Amino acid sequence: MSAQKKIILGFTGLLASGKGAAAKYLEAKHGAATFRFSNMLRDILNRVYVPQARDNMIRLSEFLRGAYGEDIMAKTMFKDIAKDSAKVVVIEGIRRLADIEQNTPNFVLVEIFADPKIRYERLIKRGENPDDNSKTYEQFLADHKRSTEVSILEVIKHATEKVDNNGDLADLHKQLDELVKKYAH
Repeated sequence: MSAQKKIILGFTGLLASGKGAAAKYLEAKHGAATFRFSNMLRDILNRVYVPQARDNMIRLSEFLRGAYGEDIMAKTMFKDIAKDSAKVVVIEGIRRLADIEQNTPNFVLVEIFADPKIRYERLIKRGENPDDNSKTYEQFLADHKRSTEVSILEVIKHATEKVDNNGDLADLHKQLDELVKKYAH
């Protein structure tokens, strides 16, 4: 199925805002396919036997983009999406403007946001990366100053939809269902 017949929801938002929870719900409820920039980084780190720590993913992302162009990961992502047959596609974790500069029909940039304290509690609870469980609130806030997080603030300005994830899962799910309904053809 070509990208033109898909709904492509690009999720952006600060660290632990709920992008993953939103993607998982859309997978379960709407059969969405989810693509994450971090997956390609994790694949490479696994291949070269380097731990999947946040610092390693940041260094690798910066290296790839520096060596092959800011849009190298976006180009890879959109080629993978074009091969996928799902009608609803989620790109989870858009962090840079180069990741949205694809002239792709039916692409909708969605900001998912939540208050910092809520996001911190979620980060500690999920423990996605090896260093997340032991992170202090001050370290969490310091992470927002890293290049991969600072760039999100610029991306958010381009979002045409916003999802408030300060509430419970039922509220998040309702907003996501409304998004899919709005953009379904």
